[in-house]
Amino acid sequence: MATAAGKFRHPRGLYYLAFTETWERFSYYGMTALLALYMTKQLLLPGHAEHVVGLTTLRHLFEWRGPISDVAFASLIYGWYGGLVYFTPILGGLIADRFLGTKATVVLGALLMAGGHLAMTFDASFLLALALLIVGSGCLKGNISAQVGQLYPQAAESLRTQGYTIFSAGINVGAVLGPLTCGGLAAAYGWHVGFGAAAGLMLLALVIYLAGQRHLPGGRLRAEKTVYPPLSLAERRRTWLLILVATFTLFPNITYPMIWSIGVLWVDQHVSLASPLGDVPASWFNSVDAFASIVAVPPLVALWAWQAKRGREPHDVTKIAIGSLLTGLSALLLVAGAMLLGADGKTSVIWALAGWFGMGIGFLYYWPVLLALISQAAPAKISATLMGGVFLSFFGGSVIAGWVGSFYDQMRPAAFWSVDAAISIVGGLVALALARPLAQALAPETDADQ
Repeated sequence: MATAAGKFRHPRGLYYLAFTETWERFSYYGMTALLALYMTKQLLLPGHAEHVVGLTTLRHLFEWRGPISDVAFASLIYGWYGGLVYFTPILGGLIADRFLGTKATVVLGALLMAGGHLAMTFDASFLLALALLIVGSGCLKGNISAQVGQLYPQAAESLRTQGYTIFSAGINVGAVLGPLTCGGLAAAYGWHVGFGAAAGLMLLALVIYLAGQRHLPGGRLRAEKTVYPPLSLAERRRTWLLILVATFTLFPNITYPMIWSIGVLWVDQHVSLASPLGDVPASWFNSVDAFASIVAVPPLVALWAWQAKRGREPHDVTKIAIGSLLTGLSALLLVAGAMLLGADGKTSVIWALAGWFGMGIGFLYYWPVLLALISQAAPAKISATLMGGVFLSFFGGSVIAGWVGSFYDQMRPAAFWSVDAAISIVGGLVALALARPLAQALAPETDADQ
């Protein structure tokens, strides 16, 4: 693998990991594209809500500030679900580092997620399904991301970044197909058929992962128990700097996931969806940002490779800042759409498509770049744990997004999307201001100075 990387070829294991994530993300995004619509149009309505085990207790918990609407309740559920999906990878990293090893932990996660998708096909087990998906994703996500970095030599920084970008493209193929397939099946045959399709594709992801075992780093299903020495002063300093950089992604991770929940509801209510074949399902819009991330990969990889050859490639921290700014500017397109209404009182689909598309490009600039930076710069003895830990950015972002989204039906859409845009723009400006000193502090030669 190192030889292949040295010849500027990507290891074969990268493609097995990318295809595994393609179908895992198919199942995840296929389900989440339906989630907000399913809750507001069926699950939370009389005749359904009373059959969901534990839902009444959860509603009482969320109503600490007073009674809330079904839209607000759905936003909070979505926010906490999405947040906990990204909180548990740090636990998955600890399990892989200290107990089961990376491969066995990924297999466990895939099985739990398949069970969770199956449980979504019944109203009564809705909250159990979310719990299984949360735990399963925690075991799978961070560990697969860590394996991508392990495929490359330590010095191959630019090639590793390209590898993570290709890996992200594989994710986004699944993120495109999932909402289209599950959303189409749900529209034609009912919500639970859409959820059932997600379960089947999760099992396919597991089959692909198992088929590629010999091409992946670390052939044992159980890791050796290794006692590591404490982190040195230089390693502790580097770790805290990387945590600071990861914190910058909190801002776009509030703005961006908003389109997957409140955004779908806004499209369903306020965007003209008519087509020659009938109204387009609102859930299909959650494929647009992923499609943008796919088509933008070749020009971005070419641009960064061209810049790297000339010594002009922006540091990863600068790329993260650019991604945050692009995400916020894309939300401003939704503001424009909310203000420019047609004769039917609805906005043109162009504004929604442009906003979703722009956020997909912004995501490519900040998230796969952050994963590559962590893989390259994190101390080896805590690399898997720290890789899982960066998903806390999505945890905080999603929970906060759920809280912000709970005010959606109390505001005008233009005002709501303005708040969403401002969050990411402010974060991008802060990251841009600190990019140069952080790049210098994270340079490899700083360790030699300690």
